[in-house]
Order: sequence, then structure tokens, then C-alpha cells
Amino acid sequence: MIDLRSDTVTKPSAAMLDAMMSSKVGDDVYGDDPTVNALEERVASMFGKEAGLFSPTGSLSNQLGIRLLVKPGEELILDQTAHIARAELGAAAAFSGITTRTFPSIKGKLDAQTALDLAHPDAGPYLVSTKAIAVEDTHNFGGGTVQSLDEIKKLYSGSQELGLSLHMDGARIWNAHVASGTSFSEYGKYFETFSVCFSKGLGAPVGSMILTTKAKVAEARIWRKRYGAGMRQIGLLAGAINYALDHNIDRLKIDHQNAAKIAEAAGVAKPDTNIVALDVSKFPFDAAQYAAILKENGILAGALGMNFVRLVTHMDLTDADIEKTCEVLKRTLVA
Repeated sequence: MIDLRSDTVTKPSAAMLDAMMSSKVGDDVYGDDPTVNALEERVASMFGKEAGLFSPTGSLSNQLGIRLLVKPGEELILDQTAHIARAELGAAAAFSGITTRTFPSIKGKLDAQTALDLAHPDAGPYLVSTKAIAVEDTHNFGGGTVQSLDEIKKLYSGSQELGLSLHMDGARIWNAHVASGTSFSEYGKYFETFSVCFSKGLGAPVGSMILTTKAKVAEARIWRKRYGAGMRQIGLLAGAINYALDHNIDRLKIDHQNAAKIAEAAGVAKPDTNIVALDVSKFPFDAAQYAAILKENGILAGALGMNFVRLVTHMDLTDADIEKTCEVLKRTLVA
């Protein structure tokens, strides 16, 4: 079965497993795991941040990040298809008492002025005051969209004038870097809190990280433990991530090339990165029905809405897998 549901379905390579098993470990709740300590310093340095904190999931690192910026009863602004808004099960409200408002976007693309126009800091005793804006890069439900650096800069400038903080959901920032050529440190300078994930395109089995100041990481460490995510000998996972950072960033361009081939076969626009979004509204089937058709042909895909089918390329796919996928799409996408 060719699995295109997500880039999270990859399995560690033999070399990655070797790196895991040779990693030195300690109890991270006590701060004694040397491999994860070094990893946190490494990734923070990559993005120009003071410190980082390992998290088992991207959802948790996002929630830690926004909690550091927005107090209960205050407001976070983000686009209407953002992962934090759609795919984290209302965690901002359930865990932190954060209220959210969303702005419309086309394929998840940031329009800085639209976000800034929605913001209402210091709203007084009757309205909710905006405290932060969240951005997602690349944008999952937008189809792997890479955000414009110019729009990020505009958002940063406007947020500074309004006294607002910015959070980046950079689960696939690695793909954005490869596609745009923008350095990690350049991305990092515009966001007070920055979440990254290692278990998507980079192929690590588990792991994300929240990057920010040393003071905020100390606060996040308390909340991570409070949320039940204090971990012990996690150097094993950090070893996998070190291997991924050493070997699996540059090769993401292959995933992007494969996604372009799939998009061409499906008759849709070339994606920015590794996510192909299919709108099947003009076909005689909905997303769930088309996902079932693909499964009958040996392909797993994600039905993420009534008419939205998502195909995600990753490192475990072979040339033969891509060739077969293209053939099946051409044969089955018939109006």
C-alpha cells in the first residue's frame, strides 16, 4: 500500500535507529539527559533563539507557545484553516482559557494587513483584548503553502506597533526553508515563540520543540510537566532528531519534486512543497468516496473535508510509488 496520508507515516531508517541506540541518556525531568540538552541548544541556535524545550508533539509545543503569550480570557488571532484553530481539538480554550478569532485566507497564505485589521489590543472592559497572532509555515490545510517573507515582515512591523506578540507554528518550516531558501535564523527573528516538528518531513519517530527566551522556556517546562509531558530518558528520541537534522533536510527537495509530479497527474497547480490538495467538488464523488477509490487501487490518502483530499509525499516513497500514484490519479479523476 502506498501511504500518502501524511509525512508522519515514515519509519526510522537503520542508520537512524543506530543513532538512537548509541545516544547517551539521563532523566530529563531532572535536566540530566545530555543528548536532549544538546539538541535543545542546537535547534535554538539554528533559529537564533536563546533556548528550546523538547515536546512529544507539535500540538503540545504550539499550546505551550501560545500559552506563554496569551493569558486566560485574552485573544489569539490566526487564519481560519490554521492547525491550531482546526486540528488541536480546541486545546487553546480547553487548557489555557484562550479565546480565538480567525481571518479568511486563500490557501492559507498570510495577508498581514488582514490579520492586523482584525486585532484589537487593549479593548477595554467590554471586548476581548488581542495579545498575539499565530502564523503557520508551511500551511498544512492550504496545501503546503510557503508564507511570503515580505508578509511576515509586515506582520512583525505592525504587531510591534500594536504591542502584539507573534507565534510561529513551524511544523514544516524545514520544507519552507528548502523551497524558499530563507534561513532558519531569518524566520526566527520575527516570532517570540516558535514551534518546530521533527516527525514530519525529517522522518524522526517522535518530537517537536518550542523555541523562545530562557525565561519563557523555564515557564514552559513547568507547563509541560503540568500537562503530563515530563519525560525521562528521551535522549533516544533526541538521537533520532540529531540524525534527521544532519541528513534529512536537503533531501526534502525530492519530496517537493514528487509532489509536483503528482499534482501534474491530477491536473492541479504545482504545490509549493510536499502537500497536494485535491478539490473533488467537480467530480461525481466526495472526498471520502475518492479516498476509498484510491484505497481500492493501493493508495492511502486523507479525506480532510467534504471535498478536500490531501496527498503528502515523504522519504519512504519510491520512484515506483510515485509512478503508480500518477497513473491511478490520471485514470480515476474523471468528471
